[in-house]
Amino acid sequence: MHPRLDKLLEQLDKASTQSLGYPVSFDFDYQALYPFLAYSINNAGDPFADMTYKLNTYSFERDVVEYYARLTHAPKDAWWGYVTNGGTEGNLYGLYLAREIYPQGIVYHSQDTHYSVSKNLHFLGMKNIMIRSQENGEIDYEDLRETLRVRRDVPPIIFANIGTTMTEARDDLAKIKAILDELAISKYYIHCDAALSGGYLPFIEHQNHWDFADGAHSISISGHKFIGSPIPCGIVLALKENVERISRSISYIGGRDTTVTGSRNGFSPLMLWQAIKTTGDQGLKERAEKALATAAFAVECLQQAGVAAWRNANALTVILPQPSAAIRDHWQLATANGISHLICMPNIRRVQIEALAAEIATEIEADNKAGKKEHEDD
Repeated sequence: MHPRLDKLLEQLDKASTQSLGYPVSFDFDYQALYPFLAYSINNAGDPFADMTYKLNTYSFERDVVEYYARLTHAPKDAWWGYVTNGGTEGNLYGLYLAREIYPQGIVYHSQDTHYSVSKNLHFLGMKNIMIRSQENGEIDYEDLRETLRVRRDVPPIIFANIGTTMTEARDDLAKIKAILDELAISKYYIHCDAALSGGYLPFIEHQNHWDFADGAHSISISGHKFIGSPIPCGIVLALKENVERISRSISYIGGRDTTVTGSRNGFSPLMLWQAIKTTGDQGLKERAEKALATAAFAVECLQQAGVAAWRNANALTVILPQPSAAIRDHWQLATANGISHLICMPNIRRVQIEALAAEIATEIEADNKAGKKEHEDD
């Protein structure tokens, strides 16, 4: 191997032991799929339609989206989906469908919505209004109600966060639908960004109202987060009747165009399929329970170290006041507005959390001593 590649491999290996702040799992093993890297696999077009290029993994992609359709209670024979390049594409797709149904609609999203959504809204030229967030990151339902009330004549497009970026707060579809019913709004669209949470919520009890059974019209879930993948990927699901509005036949590929991109990565469906088949529902349930237990441990461990750590219910994300730049850099902690977070993905070990807590405790002790000395000098 080239020396530069050797150096990169060494850097990646070291960085992987110090990555606590981002929602990616890398405790995966896809060695069985290495032979497929010898082929240019391209899943262009609709995975539920044939195409003239035969080097594709459509059948595996269908298995993957059918699996997630079951987990998200999609209506039988009335849904559609495909494997995306990640959450941003899935959210773009949901908003695109909403725009085609309600061209004059207004998108409502909370101030804690992922930064990529404003970019998607700009791409699509959609009118939008930002709603206040509660302290935990969840949408402020009172602000949503009042904002909707004065614009009842325009169909609302609700962009619901099923796990915000910094605090993994989840907007409750039952509360949102109750507001729509109260205001007698019958024409609306709800898209759910469930990038991280959607990967494990189906396997835990006491989950929020967030899927098709609760009124979603489309859902985006990331594949490289809870499941884990060396290539960013995701799943988008939508009601079939809405997808049919944008479908068109493409003679060049001998199939239908129903996706955002043209050529699509055909290797990601193989990885997601492999993970689902080898792990199964029970394995994924155990994976979720282990990660949630680690998150609970992290809160306790940090609090014992004198850190005001907390998390939302049934969340893998643990929030804390931002520590020093040195600690944030060492542990790759995502930080915004004075808070940092660590995300207890299935690959995170308790010894890593203990090491982080010890570093912060040492920093707090040093700050206290410095403050005491300054007071004595005064």
